[in-house]
Amino acid sequence: MSGASRKVLVVEDEPVINQAVADRLRAEAYDVTQAWDGPGAVAQFAATAPDVVVLDVMLPGFDGHEVCRRIQAERPVPVLMLTARDDEADILVGLGVGADDYLTKPFRMRELVARVGALLRRVDRAAELTTRRAIHLGDLRIDVGARRVHLDGAEVRLTPTEFDLLVCLSSAPGQVLTREQLLTDVWGWPGASGTRTVDSHVKALRAKIGPEKVRTVHGVGYALEPGGTP
Repeated sequence: MSGASRKVLVVEDEPVINQAVADRLRAEAYDVTQAWDGPGAVAQFAATAPDVVVLDVMLPGFDGHEVCRRIQAERPVPVLMLTARDDEADILVGLGVGADDYLTKPFRMRELVARVGALLRRVDRAAELTTRRAIHLGDLRIDVGARRVHLDGAEVRLTPTEFDLLVCLSSAPGQVLTREQLLTDVWGWPGASGTRTVDSHVKALRAKIGPEKVRTVHGVGYALEPGGTP
């Protein structure tokens, strides 16, 4: 997939990894800007207005989680977090501050390029939904066009991925969607083996809209239960 005219900010303090990621994305026709620490990342974000950010967790100055908090406060943007540990707690912290996806080091460049492309496709798809009406499910209101969610009248701040996941689940209330279906429809990874990605995002979504609203069917997938059925 060509990344022509799409801007990517790569934030990584290891020079070799930073350069390798930047070179590979440039080879895919992305317009790449680089940063090597927390303050530099925030400054480059403000200066270049990237379409997507590839962000390492461990950074000098302040870490990737703080970078993510600051840039998401400025403007919602898809963030692919790079983490050295495949630890659910770390991943959930990243998702909680606005990351949309994560890759555990060491990773394959091919996988990183695919994830960046999938994030951008989801942004494009979201832009096409701006004319859709709001969805009402019990005390949950999902305004698809404005990409806003209210629970019992109070606004809930979701990341772009969490929002897309909720919209996907709300398209068939009470119906079980498999992890594979969700990976295809939300992440754009047909046939991918990323079920932990789905599980982590569901956990983060539950923390915001209530654990009783998303039912787990073990070994299969998830269903949205707007009435609060556990």
